[in-house]
Amino acid sequence: MSKLTLDDYDRLVSCIHDGGLDNGRLSEALEELRLLFQANYVTLILRIPGVEDVGLMLVAGNLEGSGQVTYFTYHQSDTPFCNQPADTVFTVDDVMTQDEWRGSDYYRNHVCKQDVFHVMGADIAIPEAGILRFRITRPESAAPFGDQDKQVCQRLLPHLRRSLHVHNLLGKSESLGSLYAQAINRLSVATIVLDENGAVLQLNDVARDLLEVADGLKLVGSRLEASYPSDNRELHKLVREAVDERNGLVVESREALSVARPSGEVSLGVVVEPIPTMQWAEGKGQPAVVVYIRDAVGKSQVDNRVAKELFSFTPAETALALELANGLSLEEAAENLGIMRNTARAHLRSIFSKTGVRRQAELVRVMLNSVVTLGRGGVSPFRNGNMVIPRPELRPLRTAQS
Repeated sequence: MSKLTLDDYDRLVSCIHDGGLDNGRLSEALEELRLLFQANYVTLILRIPGVEDVGLMLVAGNLEGSGQVTYFTYHQSDTPFCNQPADTVFTVDDVMTQDEWRGSDYYRNHVCKQDVFHVMGADIAIPEAGILRFRITRPESAAPFGDQDKQVCQRLLPHLRRSLHVHNLLGKSESLGSLYAQAINRLSVATIVLDENGAVLQLNDVARDLLEVADGLKLVGSRLEASYPSDNRELHKLVREAVDERNGLVVESREALSVARPSGEVSLGVVVEPIPTMQWAEGKGQPAVVVYIRDAVGKSQVDNRVAKELFSFTPAETALALELANGLSLEEAAENLGIMRNTARAHLRSIFSKTGVRRQAELVRVMLNSVVTLGRGGVSPFRNGNMVIPRPELRPLRTAQS
């Protein structure tokens, strides 16, 4: 192991803790550890394989896919390093003799092909995430891992554990946030986040599409503005009151507003709410207010597939039910679909039978209050919807990490 000064240790620990913020920084931390221990690979095995011998890993070293969270071959059933005590550094010599290691199927069939001979590692217990396997390897031509290596690695383990715990918590938070954002998108609710000065910090796809039309509400620079001066004054007043409520200056403020539209369509419904403040987070550019907007005449984003699965509709019945849910009369729906009125009436009778309703108004209520808007079908026009967590690229590599 290269000489480790106090400054080097401080920089390395800082790098490890920065790794809790994203995969890129975590990869940089693993590369720093690889250089410190003069290793050819440093590996974090994030998820062990189930049926297939493929594990989700983050690897530092001269390997395709290094630096990315990637699926690599991992022979979990063959490795001799299973069931090690948690949070305790071990080497090959702690598990078996060198002759036993050389003769093992795992070494002969897998790791020796990657020029791996000396192995040091630990199974790190992460709250709510289970065990993550941490491995550092050297080629046979290098010196084996000694007591000093193990001591330094053991001292770094608590920092690595905390970093991985933070990484896991942030990942959960982002995943849930993405799910909620997708649900809001599918319900056709425009959401806009403002800072305490009323500047737009964030908006979803529904809001972006609505503001591009600029019918009632629009963006002027970075500020949200209403089309008419009277509505604009009321909107800014609501935002100021929400900021004051957030800062504890008022107990309760008005939160809803009807915004007129130059097109003459039904007014937009607007709700303004304060975002709870975090006492330690101050300064400009902090989220302060969220604005919710509904367009009463906008088309409902309904998933055809989910509608069919919920109500056992035929494709023709599904198409008619969706047209009716979007506010069309039976005659208008028939014309849009290119079918005869009598055919539409026959479909409607079947729809009534399957849903248990008797009037068209009841059908619309059932459709809009059901989960058909929450399906994952390809009906949403949103351009930049947030994915939950994309599956990392599966690379068909013939590699093995211990």
